[in-house]
Amino acid sequence: MATPSHLRIRPAVPPRSAFSALSAALALSALFPHAALACASCGCTLSSDWDNLGISSSSGLKMDIRYDYLNQDQLRSGTGKISPGAASRISNNGNPQEVEKYTRNNYLTLGLDYNFNPDWGINLQLPYIMRRHSTLGTASDGVTPGDGGGQYDSRTSSIGDIKLVGRYQGFTPEHNFGVLFGLKLPTGSHTGTGTSTDPTAPGPVPIDRGLQPGTGTTDAILGVYYMDTLNKDWDYFVQGIVQKALNSSDQYRPGDGANLNLGLRYMGSADFIPQIQLNVRRVLHDVGANADTVSTGGTLAYLSPGITVPVSPQISLYGFVQLPVYQKVNGVQLAPRYTATIGARYAF
Repeated sequence: MATPSHLRIRPAVPPRSAFSALSAALALSALFPHAALACASCGCTLSSDWDNLGISSSSGLKMDIRYDYLNQDQLRSGTGKISPGAASRISNNGNPQEVEKYTRNNYLTLGLDYNFNPDWGINLQLPYIMRRHSTLGTASDGVTPGDGGGQYDSRTSSIGDIKLVGRYQGFTPEHNFGVLFGLKLPTGSHTGTGTSTDPTAPGPVPIDRGLQPGTGTTDAILGVYYMDTLNKDWDYFVQGIVQKALNSSDQYRPGDGANLNLGLRYMGSADFIPQIQLNVRRVLHDVGANADTVSTGGTLAYLSPGITVPVSPQISLYGFVQLPVYQKVNGVQLAPRYTATIGARYAF
């Protein structure tokens, strides 16, 4: 086995503490996907755990501020695109198919990470979700909404579901193999309303459960990770995460989700750290009388190039772009053409 990166001496590279705060992440999504598991294309699957999982063996507090932009403006069915007109003619378990126009997501997440000692750590993620959504409802021709179709517009700005995840990485002397275990708590609202654009039913209407800031459920999070070096300049990591709701809320339970993340990064420069990830996400259908049990869930794969730039021994900046390389959604769903992430880390 190659010597783990945190044991190597690289005089040209600033101390690893400059990069050692865990950010939110987890596109689908990642350990910390931001959106509810309501649809396969919701949420960022990027993993920005790398700088804490097994690398930082020193005790102390780290903070991360991360912004994610995800514009779902492309209708898809199965593995291909579908036009709004074609989507409007699909039967959804005998019912007309809803045709959504767009869902624009902006996530701002505060991450706090604390290492008690080289073996144990804990991470808290607090997301703030800003989301705009518009749908033509179930009675449209794909262009013009029809009466009684339940069409509405919504604008949400509120705290989402908090995640609290512990880790243990004392299996090896190098601390490069570990397990993750924690909970997603029902802190986000799941009773938000939008504004009906249906002239036959004006007034406030409930937002779809999969688009609420919170799921209303408590979810278990379990994961495992491993990281090592290929040579003196290249590191890699592998991470697998599963998330499962432990209960239902108002006849709704989000679909179980799993993420697999593979990453490779170059550590031979003192000025910047480029990396690339492959993020794969699998989500099952939502369940319950208030869930969309057809047009939820699927399988996504993203290629995610990015870069970290150290500003000082305590501060670093980072940015990523996620590009879909495979999308297979159940039913008809809105999907993003790309997602973008920027953030800053500080080690106290």
